[in-house]
Amino acid sequence: MSSPSSSAALPAAAPPRAVATRKVARRAPRDPRLVVLPLLAGLAFFGGWEFLVRTLGVSKFVLPPPSLIASTLVTDAPVLLKALAFTATITLSAFVLACISGLVFGVILTQSRPLEMALWPYAVILQVTPAMAIAPLILIWVGLDRAWLALLLLAWIIAFFPILSNTAQGLRSADHGLRNVFELYGASRWKTFRYLQLPTALPYILSGVRISAGLSLIGAVVAEFVAGSGSATGLAWTIVEAGGALNVPRMFAALFLLSAFGIGIWYAMAFVQWWLLHRWHESEARQEN
Repeated sequence: MSSPSSSAALPAAAPPRAVATRKVARRAPRDPRLVVLPLLAGLAFFGGWEFLVRTLGVSKFVLPPPSLIASTLVTDAPVLLKALAFTATITLSAFVLACISGLVFGVILTQSRPLEMALWPYAVILQVTPAMAIAPLILIWVGLDRAWLALLLLAWIIAFFPILSNTAQGLRSADHGLRNVFELYGASRWKTFRYLQLPTALPYILSGVRISAGLSLIGAVVAEFVAGSGSATGLAWTIVEAGGALNVPRMFAALFLLSAFGIGIWYAMAFVQWWLLHRWHESEARQEN
């Protein structure tokens, strides 16, 4: 038989849910200026670029106009798209490996304090060691006939640490009072991880994933510049070859594809972060005021 105090407490559980429902309903629509203003700024930039180059008579070997770069994108599309496919494969493979390894090692290190104290300095060493310094070693170890593997390892090294550090930081950020409550009720380590640590760490992890997405592309390009050879077929090596032949429009076309691919990865990860967090986390909730 329930006491009057316990039965009186039941209706009090409804208002928070109602508040949460009203909070979701008050989300404002996305501001169209977020799309329109960047497009206008881009058009103004490229229009000014085209005007100044043609007005000042700048040589195409120094700074080609955007119209020439656009025509180069069309005429050299087979070569550029093949190079983009190679760079994208290395980038996405390194990114996936960084996500998996960063999450796994981040979880393992935070579950054992002695293990974290023993291995964390080596993770930091891996991060602060310049890729340019170890690229020749990795290239020798994997063999010149497998240069793609060296590029993959170098890109992974650059993209790995942000996910590892953000995962560890997020898992350590769980509220200590709630930890005590879980221990008080005898929750297992798995339940504490599943229902407390992981939800707390998710925004941190997704921030690390967004950083790693950009770094994986940077790592692939830098690795190709450093460890690339005549057998490399990515966009970075295309830029090197075009520069050697003074084909500046192709250099700019390859740079444009690199930037477009990087922006695509960034916004794809931003969408994933919004999709996972917008219903419950303040960082992605939109309000009218």
